Amino acid sequence: MATVRKTISFTAQHEAWIKARIASGDYASDSEYVRDLIRRDQQENEKFQKLKAAIVEGLESGKSNRGVKDIMQDVEQRLRDNGTLPSQ
Repeated sequence: MATVRKTISFTAQHEAWIKARIASGDYASDSEYVRDLIRRDQQENEKFQKLKAAIVEGLESGKSNRGVKDIMQDVEQRLRDNGTLPSQ
């Protein structure tokens, strides 16, 4: 993957933090640290977008005619079926 050179500015406090992370051996360079932060942000954003889509889907699906007891029974059965919840 091609790299693009960027110039960014940090506060003295941020610079000290980055240098401390490098000194601890967690990262080899400032660039590696910043790239890791960007990757983590991308992963968090992906999870957020999936959650947001699920919420929209739920809101658009309308109101259920089922009661809480019926829903809980279905959830319990699904958990038993996949082995997460032991059979009674």
